[in-house]
Amino acid sequence: VPMVAPGNVQVHVINSTLAKVHWDPVPLKSVRGHLQGYKVYYWKVQGQSRRSRRHVEKKILTFRGNKTFGMLPGLEPYSSYKLNVRVVNGKGEGPASPDKVFKTPEGVPSSPSFLKITNPTLDSLTLEWGSPTHPNGILTSYTLKFQPINNTHELGPLVEIRIPANESSLILKNLNYSTRYKFYFNAQTSVGSGSQITEEAVTIMDE
Repeated sequence: VPMVAPGNVQVHVINSTLAKVHWDPVPLKSVRGHLQGYKVYYWKVQGQSRRSRRHVEKKILTFRGNKTFGMLPGLEPYSSYKLNVRVVNGKGEGPASPDKVFKTPEGVPSSPSFLKITNPTLDSLTLEWGSPTHPNGILTSYTLKFQPINNTHELGPLVEIRIPANESSLILKNLNYSTRYKFYFNAQTSVGSGSQITEEAVTIMDE
């Protein structure tokens, strides 16, 4: 098997899900056989968010021939990773380069995990929601937009409310009685807004 690990491994983080890794080629004598390529092993150390999985899953990308760089796609935002590089010949892999640590920046969150509308009265509705399964960073706020829908399915004026990130429920007051409303709800990090979840609910007709 090859004798030497690739040297001077460098990682350039391009965005929250993509990084580029560079390395110096090993001397051809040290390959001790036919140079098939280089393998990059990489794995998530632990999310900087609190919900980190204990099990470490190593991923491997193979770059054929005498390439000295490669792209690592599909990374998780706001996470720490380690990687190393090994040279491959027909017999197997050489030793691993020293582990290199790199971090991905924040991304936009996934949609809130649920939006539930309860306790309809003449002029109010209660909203409850769950935080995104993948915050992909530090949540800064939620945005709620809602509008009435009349009997001919036309949409009325849109109202927008910003809600602090640590809230998980809200009582909407001063609504019209016996009216159907459509709600659009999403979460934000400092990078931007995540995808929204929609729901409809009706205030009651009379007590």
